[in-house]
Amino acid sequence: MVHTKEKSYTIYNASCLDVMDSMEENSIDCIVTDPPYEIGFMGKKWDNTGIAFSVETWQKALRVLKPGGYLLAFNHSRTFHRMMVAIEDAGFELRDTVMWIYGSGFPKSHNIAKAIDKSLGFEREIIGKTIRPEGRAFAEGASGFAKGEVDITISSTEEAKKWDGYGTALKPAFEPIVMARKPFKTSVAENVLTYGVGGINIDECRIGSEVITTNGKGKQNGMTPIVPQSEDYIGSTNIGRFPANIIHDGSAEAISGFPDTSSIGSGYNFDKGDNDNPANVVNNIKSGKHFDDSGSASRYFYTAKASVKDRDEGLSQFTPQQVNDGILTEIDNAYQRGETLRKNIHPTVKPCDLMQYLIRLVAPKGATILDIFMGSGSTGKATMIENTERNADYHFIGIDLEKEYCDISKARIEWGINFKEIEDTHILYDDSGKGTKVIQDKFDLFGEIDK
Repeated sequence: MVHTKEKSYTIYNASCLDVMDSMEENSIDCIVTDPPYEIGFMGKKWDNTGIAFSVETWQKALRVLKPGGYLLAFNHSRTFHRMMVAIEDAGFELRDTVMWIYGSGFPKSHNIAKAIDKSLGFEREIIGKTIRPEGRAFAEGASGFAKGEVDITISSTEEAKKWDGYGTALKPAFEPIVMARKPFKTSVAENVLTYGVGGINIDECRIGSEVITTNGKGKQNGMTPIVPQSEDYIGSTNIGRFPANIIHDGSAEAISGFPDTSSIGSGYNFDKGDNDNPANVVNNIKSGKHFDDSGSASRYFYTAKASVKDRDEGLSQFTPQQVNDGILTEIDNAYQRGETLRKNIHPTVKPCDLMQYLIRLVAPKGATILDIFMGSGSTGKATMIENTERNADYHFIGIDLEKEYCDISKARIEWGINFKEIEDTHILYDDSGKGTKVIQDKFDLFGEIDK
C-alpha cells in the first residue's frame, strides 16, 4: 500500500516483491539499498527471511531497472557472498565491490575462558574494581553494558587459564557494497543516449580538491610501448583524485589503518629518458608528475563522516524510546544498550553523507532512485539533500514492510527537502575547527552474540 506520495518521493508500506511487480519494466534509473544481512539481527524477523539471498528478489529488481542501470547493495562482511551470487544469478553484471570502512564497530566476541569457568560451575576471581568511562568496555571479564563500577576478574580454573585471551570474533570495521549493473546489448554510448544510464559520475565524485594534471602520455593497448600522440592531443586537468572503491568514515581508528605516504613527484616522467623508464612502458593509467602532497594514505579515498544529529533530524515530534527488551528495533550505544533514548529506532542507520555520495556516483540528474529495503529512509533523505544542493531533480521511491519505519522515513525525507529553511547550514561534521566535532556514537552494527 502507498504510505506517502509526494512530488519528489513515494513511500510504500508493503513487500518490495509486490511493489516491484506493480512497476513498469525499465522504469528505474538506479537502486541504492541496504538489505537485511540475514544474520537474525537482534532477533528481528525482517533480518532472517532469506529475501536478500533470493534470486527472485534481484530478478524483480533487474526487471524494473533500465538497461545500464546500477544497483548498489550493502551487506554483512560474512554473508555478502550469498547476496552477491544471487544478484549475479538474477542476471546482473557484477562491476565492483565498494568497501565502507568505519571505526564504530563493536566486537561481539565470546570470552572463552569466562565461558569455561561458568560451564564448570566456578565463580571467577575478582581482583579489583574499575569505573568504566562512558562508551568504553575495557575491563577484562566485564559483563553487560551498564555504566559505573565494574568487576575485574581472572580465570578461576586451570582449564580456563589455558584459554585466557581467546575469543570468537573480530571487531567489525567494514561493510561491502555490491556494485552491479543491468546488462545492455549496445555500446555504452548508445545505451546512455537511449536510456540515460550506464556510466558513473567520475568528476562529481572525485576525492579532494587538489589540481591534478596529466601529461597526455597514457597507457595504450595494455602494455605496448609509448607512441607519439597526435599534435592536438593534450593532457587533462581535474580537481581531485579519481574515485576509488574504498570509502571511510574519517574516524581516528579508520585513518590509523592507512600508512603515511608522499605523493610529491609520484608517477613516471617520460621526458627524462630511458634511465627513468628503461622498459619504456606505462604501468599506470595516468603518468607524469601530477600529485604533490603527503600525509595519511586515507586522503586517497572519499570520507563520509557521520554525526549524532543525522540520525534524528526531522524527528522532533517523535517520542524517544528506550529499548532493553529486544522487542523494539532499537540498538543504542553498544556499551550502553538499553540506556540511550532514541527517536530513530532503526538499528543500522547509514550516514547521510555516505548515501549522498553513492547516489551521486550512479544516479544522473533527473533519475528515479529506488530503495527496496528503505529502513529509516537514509537513502531518501540523502536524495532530497542532493536535490537541494545540486539541483539534481531526483525522484525517490522507498519500500518497507514496517509502518513504523515508513513514518520515520517520511519525517526524515521531509527534513531533507526543507533543511535549508530549517538550518542556516547543513553540517554533518564540523571540520573547520570552529564548532564542536561530533562523530556518530557507537552502536552494534550486527547484533551478533555467540551463545
